[in-house]
Amino acid sequence: MQEITALELKSKMDSGADIQLIDVRQPDEYAFAKINGAKLIPLGEIIGRMNELDQTRETVVHCKMGGRSARAIEAMQRSGYTGTLKNLVGGITAWSNDVDPGVPKY
Repeated sequence: MQEITALELKSKMDSGADIQLIDVRQPDEYAFAKINGAKLIPLGEIIGRMNELDQTRETVVHCKMGGRSARAIEAMQRSGYTGTLKNLVGGITAWSNDVDPGVPKY
């Protein structure tokens, strides 16, 4: 599975790279803390909503720490998703630690 660190993601976002950022946490988690530009598709809905993603764009999937997003990527690949998928190492917690301390931790 391909991975990306929070600092690498921030650098790509700052450079204007065309990235889809998908948050697979639950709506209450998303409401509490989110990365600007992330689209919420909870883990349990990801397979049914894969059609909302553009498979020609690089997609970074994240959750709180990286476990649920890894499961989402595995499920998407098993279901035929052919686009580039990367797991955000450490999830939104790493984003808060390394990029934006204004994002609350929980």
